[in-house]
Amino acid sequence: MTPEHYVQEKAAASGSSFYYAFLFLPKPRRAAITAFYAFCREVDDVVDEVSDPGVAAAKLAWWRQEVHQAFAGSPQHPALRALMPWVAEFGLQERQLQAVIDGCQVDLEQTRFLDFPALERYCHLVAGVVGEVAARIFGQTQPATTAYAHKLGLAFQLTNIIRDVGEDALRGRIYLPVSELQRFEVKAHEITSRTYSDRFQALMRFQAERARALYEEAFALLPPEDRRSQKPGLMMASIYRTLLREIEAEDFRVLHQRISLTPLRKFWLAWKVQALGRL
Repeated sequence: MTPEHYVQEKAAASGSSFYYAFLFLPKPRRAAITAFYAFCREVDDVVDEVSDPGVAAAKLAWWRQEVHQAFAGSPQHPALRALMPWVAEFGLQERQLQAVIDGCQVDLEQTRFLDFPALERYCHLVAGVVGEVAARIFGQTQPATTAYAHKLGLAFQLTNIIRDVGEDALRGRIYLPVSELQRFEVKAHEITSRTYSDRFQALMRFQAERARALYEEAFALLPPEDRRSQKPGLMMASIYRTLLREIEAEDFRVLHQRISLTPLRKFWLAWKVQALGRL
């Protein structure tokens, strides 16, 4: 299997909303973003799928060295072998890939976040930097587009956190800030035991309102000159905002299930942005 086939299969198998946005890109950009996404999935899987923290830490250390060697001209893993040919063309940097690994390291070492600024710093590593790389691959021409990409990445990650509250709790992780749990008088054991309450719904409503506001802030930051090139990000925003509305419509019943959109609906939402320019 070639590196290109490997990353394509990795991206398609994930079922991610990101995959549907990639479909509309020209071939070189699609190849680059698919390879980068596969790298992100590989690193993220270390934390999600390796139960022994010592083994997971060793794997992340291996990835750090692999990224360093790849930028020195000797990639070994198929995800990086597929990505490296595009590094110069799209101005990708080693620090960006290392930041993604830093975010996964946080996941490995930390299961709670004291307040929103602490959560925001984590989100910057696992989502903001990813948005920064994606914006470059999509065809960014304006420096201000980086701020848009960071803000949109934060909105995406908060949407993921809202969707995955129950699933994350099963892994011993609660990403909702401790200060906000306290503010809404929700105990950690209520989340881990999948106990719903009016207090929990109020907490989740607060999270959703913040995520919605961040989407609007991100759109306001996108320079008009880059709106066309950044359509893939806007496609993902359409999908994620629709998912957020679905979660709200289900009264935030996220402790016992993972609410999602069908592949056909994701494709339709992506196509609407591509063809009609409508979010």
